[in-house]
Amino acid sequence: MIEEQDIINAICLHQAKNKSVTPEQVEVELFYDDDEGFYAEASVNGMTVNMNTFDMTQALRLWIEEQLHQDPYAAGIKFLLDDERGIIASLM
Repeated sequence: MIEEQDIINAICLHQAKNKSVTPEQVEVELFYDDDEGFYAEASVNGMTVNMNTFDMTQALRLWIEEQLHQDPYAAGIKFLLDDERGIIASLM
């Protein structure tokens, strides 16, 4: 399982690489909506980037490769909503 904070960290890392800033300059909020599913909003230098589930998955794959030094495509990723832990991801 990948905890909510690690998902946020992954998105920060991903956006930092895309926008040529440091991960600390990125702010992220995670959301779940019955109609939209899982999504995130990342703020970078005053601009908001909306990320769908696919974008979040790509960010997690980058994080898995760079932070865990594992094959990011070896497992499927599924986002889950947990009452106590928030938004988490399961590696299948």
